[in-house]
Amino acid sequence: MRRGLWMIFRWPLVLGVLSLFGLLSALVGDEVYDLLSWLSLGIPLVLLGVVWLRMRNARKPS
Repeated sequence: MRRGLWMIFRWPLVLGVLSLFGLLSALVGDEVYDLLSWLSLGIPLVLLGVVWLRMRNARKPS
């Protein structure tokens, strides 16, 4: 099965843009910008944990 570039790089690109937004919002201001930066930098970590748990549960024998 052949996949296009968009299928391969869409999630890494989305996570990269989200992380860039979080880093820039942390530099720009306070209060709301701090909240935005925490949320946008935390989402990739949460997704990493979800994928790790799914892979761990998929390897367990039934």
